[in-house]
Amino acid sequence: MGTGLAQAALRAHRPAFVGTAVAALFAATVVSASTMMLAATGTDGLSARARRQISENGVGDMAVVLLIGSIYMSIFVVASTMGTAVTQQHRELALVRSIGAKPRQIRRAVAVQALVASIPAALAGFVVGGFAARWWHAGMVAHGLLPAEADFRFAWLALPVCLGVAVVTTTLAAVLSSLRFSLLRPARALSEAATGRRGLGTLRAPLGLIAVAGAVAVAVLLSKQPAAEASEGAFLVLILFCVGAGLLGPRIIGPAAWLVSALVGRLGSSARLAMLNVRSQPRRFSAAVVPLVLVVGFGLTKIGMHTTAQHHTGSAGSTGEVWLDYVGTGLYAGFAAIAAANTLAMISFERRRDVALLRVVGSQCAQVRVMAAWEAVVVAGTALLLGTAIALGTLAPILSTAFGSSLPHLPWGVPAGIAAGTLLLTLLATGLPVLAVMRKRAISVVCST
Repeated sequence: MGTGLAQAALRAHRPAFVGTAVAALFAATVVSASTMMLAATGTDGLSARARRQISENGVGDMAVVLLIGSIYMSIFVVASTMGTAVTQQHRELALVRSIGAKPRQIRRAVAVQALVASIPAALAGFVVGGFAARWWHAGMVAHGLLPAEADFRFAWLALPVCLGVAVVTTTLAAVLSSLRFSLLRPARALSEAATGRRGLGTLRAPLGLIAVAGAVAVAVLLSKQPAAEASEGAFLVLILFCVGAGLLGPRIIGPAAWLVSALVGRLGSSARLAMLNVRSQPRRFSAAVVPLVLVVGFGLTKIGMHTTAQHHTGSAGSTGEVWLDYVGTGLYAGFAAIAAANTLAMISFERRRDVALLRVVGSQCAQVRVMAAWEAVVVAGTALLLGTAIALGTLAPILSTAFGSSLPHLPWGVPAGIAAGTLLLTLLATGLPVLAVMRKRAISVVCST
């Protein structure tokens, strides 16, 4: 029965599992590339001069940090995407439980779904990551981070790492997302599937508060350290803030979305409807906002460190370090952007019946499109607000130690570009599924769902 359930879910929720496969593919690609780069920074067989160059540039340490960061982002993004895909099935799972399915059958079904989506993606990502690592290696040589005699070596070690991160994370996320729901009594499961779960759970809220408190405590400690040590600890502060935002989810994102949507809701009936949609589904929209917060937080933090140093000292650092930092930031932003786009697209696909009903009761297509656009504005605005707060909280101790001022210096083009990119991503991820639904007859969509 578990295999049959998995096949039915894959057919009924195809966009969700395509999104999961894309997230797993990107995760495996970056983890594969990072693992191969770590192997390529070894000093075996190199001359004393080449080993000294690698050591002075700290290439090995940077490779370890990039690998750890890529694994962290992979786990976060893949787990978030797969969790959303399973949440979309709660109604079907509740109905299956009501006709006699066992909890273990539910868990087995979602585990099979995860394996089907992640194994091909992990294998493909391992191969693509090899090509990405070769490009990465060539760039490090060109920027003087690696000596020319350090040849690139294809590392098969990356294969089990890719499978471990992509496949194991996806499967665990699927099973954990279904665990509590599968144990509910069928009537309770049907009720929760219709209304959504209230609260964050017994562990999630305390862990989120601990992560945020830890970020604040580390930031305070870094403000009393030399500039070099403070800069090295910035990544930990940023990670803790992002983990806290992810765990607290609706408790943080809900008030921020309320503030943004209150401003948007004054701009017409479509804007007010979008405001009500976001406020009524804080858990679902928070799953899309959190990855965008990562994009904004990582981008502003990494770029702000270099532009502020350039402003105060005339140098943003060595060309190689800046290039490597921006490549890593681009990878993290890509991770988070894929997760956010997947989640927003899943939410829009899941609401195709609601969109069709709006058309059945007389709403014009233009009104529905405008409503979807305003929802994207609320999501993007919430992410920009929280991401900026996280970036400022991360940068404050570093900049105050190094330059005597806790505010970063950012050319106007940087925040404008990040804001425009965030808004464009949300508009496309929200709008395209809505446009696809509106191309069909509204009554056909209502009847089929």
